Amino acid sequence: MYEQELTVDGFIHGEKIKAETYETRENPAHPQQTAGFSPVNTEEDAVRAIDAADNAFLDWTNRPLEDRIERMRKAIQKIKDATPAIKELLSREHGKPLYDAEGEIGVSLAWMEFACDNVEDVLKSEVNEDENGRTIIARDGIGVVSAISPWNYPLSLSTIKIAPALLAGNTMVLKPSPYAPLAVTKVAEMIAEEMPDGVLNLVHGDADVGKELTSNPKVAKIAFTGGTETAKHIMKAAADTIKNLTLELGGNDAAVVLSDFDVNDERAMRRMVISNFLTAGQICMIAKRIYVDRSIYDQFVKKYKEAADQWIRVGDPFNENVTIGPINNKQQVDHVQNLLDQAENNGAEVIKLGTILDEDVFHEGYFMQPTMVLGVDHEDPIVEKEQFGPTVPILPFDGDEHGIELANSSIYGLTSSVWGEEEHAVKVARRIQAGTTMINTAAVQGLDVRYPFGGVKQSGIGREYGKEGLLAYTDTHVINIPNNGDLPYIPE
Repeated sequence: MYEQELTVDGFIHGEKIKAETYETRENPAHPQQTAGFSPVNTEEDAVRAIDAADNAFLDWTNRPLEDRIERMRKAIQKIKDATPAIKELLSREHGKPLYDAEGEIGVSLAWMEFACDNVEDVLKSEVNEDENGRTIIARDGIGVVSAISPWNYPLSLSTIKIAPALLAGNTMVLKPSPYAPLAVTKVAEMIAEEMPDGVLNLVHGDADVGKELTSNPKVAKIAFTGGTETAKHIMKAAADTIKNLTLELGGNDAAVVLSDFDVNDERAMRRMVISNFLTAGQICMIAKRIYVDRSIYDQFVKKYKEAADQWIRVGDPFNENVTIGPINNKQQVDHVQNLLDQAENNGAEVIKLGTILDEDVFHEGYFMQPTMVLGVDHEDPIVEKEQFGPTVPILPFDGDEHGIELANSSIYGLTSSVWGEEEHAVKVARRIQAGTTMINTAAVQGLDVRYPFGGVKQSGIGREYGKEGLLAYTDTHVINIPNNGDLPYIPE
């Protein structure tokens, strides 16, 4: 197990780098306790890391794919062996319950194994030959990748970038979030130890580090998961050198509950509650607004509260009975509370859900009791904005057309869900504007790493997971060998 106050460092070209300043990462369940310390690296450190990745690229990308796969599989085994320690560290620094932390590690490993199992097939060259000649379509590594990961799922949203990038022959500089820097650094170290020096580098730091990672001319691709507003700055920084981008951004995902949804289906209702409150609602792909056909609205609200009260148990994440831990940081608590206050001031009904297991712990940490919000309009901030916390508005709609209209009336389109009789739900789902729409489930419960994931509209550019997530870290290289190299109709 890792020590209670773990200090992590960045690493460049296989060597740990010390910083002049270290930030304290508090335990959000017990803010007076320190989970660990992470460095504040400098712009110069970022330049060194990019240079190291650039210097390592040609050797790495020209190594046999089998070698890259073997090294990644060794890293996977190290992470598996260290899972008990990693999940406790992640829970302590992030606030997610132990079962949730272990689930995140499981998703990370599942994706890394999928990538190893499928990368040969995805990257193999396609050869076409006919009377006109022969054409080879190859997949080449792009170069140096800057990867910037968020705090809500730091392991899975880092490995989602690391595995395909390195397997495809790229090198990388990773920057974790200062709100969850510890576990991801340890996991990245395990991967880097299996790679040649410089293939995977890691720096922590502030805006100047991020700016260097997104503007340095040696960076060929940026892979970012985070807020839409930040992504706009990244796109501007990347524009001067026309960098390749994969952006998985914010969402305000709608759940559309049709008239034929069975409100008495306890398992389905439980899935709905989990899709709103897993990880205290701090998931980009969680259902953040529920639209219910008016014909079943009152019944739905009643059954929803019953299911929520049964599943939601708020408390210390190391308590095995807890299903929801604290919010990760005070800033996020204030954001969610502000939305709730605005809703109440506008006449909404805010209803608390579930049970607080220990009042002393609750008041000590960054906890919020989950709530559902009734009596709001679609234009209210708590509906229009991404709450990213343990609250959900529930609104009625009148018929499928109205429900579809409400679901689509957002600048976001990451995921969505439709609940009801399966064929009816699929028919409605085809008209929802989202990168992924799930039927009778939502959020992580409906995630499958075998298939592409990403958003439409202002929820992102590109896809991760699936074979598309592997191809996203390659350039298409066409080698053409025509039988006749001349232009047609060349005069003598």
